[in-house]
Amino acid sequence: MALDRNSAWWRGAAIYQVYVRSFADSDGDGTGDLAGVRSRLPYLAELGIDAIWFNPWYPSPMDDGGYDVADYRDIEPMFGSLAEAEKLIEEAHNLGIRIIIDIVPNHCSDVHPWFTAALAAGPGSPERQRFWFRDGRGEHGELPPTNWQSRFGGSAWTRVTEPDGTPGQWFLHLYSSRQPDLNWTNPQVHTEFADILRFWFNRGVDGFRIDVADGLVKEDGLPDVDDPNGRLPYSDLDGVHEIYREWRKIADSYPDKRVFVGEMWLPDPLRFAMYLRPDELHSAFNFDFLSCPWDAKRLREVVDATLAAHAPVNAPATWVLSNHDVTRHVTRYGREDTSFSFADRQHQAPTDRELGTKRARAAALLTLALPGGVYIYQGEELGLSEVEDLADEVREDPVFRRTKGADIGRDGCRVPVPWSGTASPYGFNTTGAAPWLPQPLDWASSTVEAQTDDPASMLELYRAALKLRHIEAGLGDGPMAWLDGLPSGVLAFSRADRFACVVNLSGSAVPLPPHVEVLLTSGPLDDTDLPSDTAVWLRT
Repeated sequence: MALDRNSAWWRGAAIYQVYVRSFADSDGDGTGDLAGVRSRLPYLAELGIDAIWFNPWYPSPMDDGGYDVADYRDIEPMFGSLAEAEKLIEEAHNLGIRIIIDIVPNHCSDVHPWFTAALAAGPGSPERQRFWFRDGRGEHGELPPTNWQSRFGGSAWTRVTEPDGTPGQWFLHLYSSRQPDLNWTNPQVHTEFADILRFWFNRGVDGFRIDVADGLVKEDGLPDVDDPNGRLPYSDLDGVHEIYREWRKIADSYPDKRVFVGEMWLPDPLRFAMYLRPDELHSAFNFDFLSCPWDAKRLREVVDATLAAHAPVNAPATWVLSNHDVTRHVTRYGREDTSFSFADRQHQAPTDRELGTKRARAAALLTLALPGGVYIYQGEELGLSEVEDLADEVREDPVFRRTKGADIGRDGCRVPVPWSGTASPYGFNTTGAAPWLPQPLDWASSTVEAQTDDPASMLELYRAALKLRHIEAGLGDGPMAWLDGLPSGVLAFSRADRFACVVNLSGSAVPLPPHVEVLLTSGPLDDTDLPSDTAVWLRT
């Protein structure tokens, strides 16, 4: 299938997120790799997605799952090679699938050549000006330069040992102490990342998802904050917008459509929209929708606020239910509190998996019917739940280590995908090698093999919905209108071409609105009624 190189494809794309380490293991070492992804490209094409977003595939010590990058112009050896990545891009394009990769511009790895050079060069050197090195406070510089806290717990400053062996300066890291923040006031950093973007664009990559997109430029002087655990004073400065204007010029210099997607946590819709102006980012993640509880009133408010925020800059909204950082939504939706917050992940909170699955099926139809783009996290289409009973000794997330287990972290949503068979590794590899994170004993019914051709399975629901999303002219990008006059607790809206989506969150069955055809349901109907926690697509 040839790609349409002139279309604004991102505005309504269904984008599938691949966490390479956990997707498919081709060589039997327990770790997913690019050859494994290549072998599963036909599966993804059949699923009906438009693009793949890859989490970082660069060389890395894997202190933070690859977000600690040691070399931005190569492939992590346990995943494969640069030649393998180029083949993957070509094969995906031949199947009509575009490729988006993560770029991590806020920080790199502590083994990146720039940082090792900075440590060796000493205070005041040009090498240290690429990062945020500062002298400590206190009589002997023994206290951190500011009271900033890492998002992973603990201080955002770590002290180094100088080349002469004495305790020295401190460096800033908003995340792990193995992820030093880059200094974006340094022109060398700008030049380096512009070259990195061109390096991958020249190899056929269709876009970048920007990690910590709002956090690159820090406030002058790095001042102390009133609430060290609150929001740090680094986002929305003129400098970060200038960066994205530079990057947009690079993307627009290519004859086909290349895109930037931002990851941002911005509560102010106006500030959010500033990043999506026509000369900056093409789209941004919608964390408000992901975090929202399973509640009709709250969901409608989030949808309205999202569309209102995007409208002034004519940017497409995006919708996402799960990703590599959050508790899988099958588990969230089965809890008493169905919302998500990084401040309290509700680990081990009781969950009703059957109820969570029912709601997740309805949420899939809701999400896929909303206007704009949609993201699907690997395993979501299989109805996978969070793996919450991992032993402490197998956990690798730095959040777990830095909080000393107070937050057990994100490993539970990163457990390798089950493909076939009745026992681990469930087709993740063919050698029987144990995956890098252990899989549950009860996943036999969750495999791709077990769900294929089962009309009641989550997989076949996603396949059917994504197929209709391509067929129905009104889905994807475009207008929507709420349908009022339905019982409280029911979300209903229309799209073009006489299409309607109705989602019942009321707690009891409700009559279906007038229609001429039922296109798809997330679960069985009760004669002419729509049961609770069920969604339906209608021809009106």
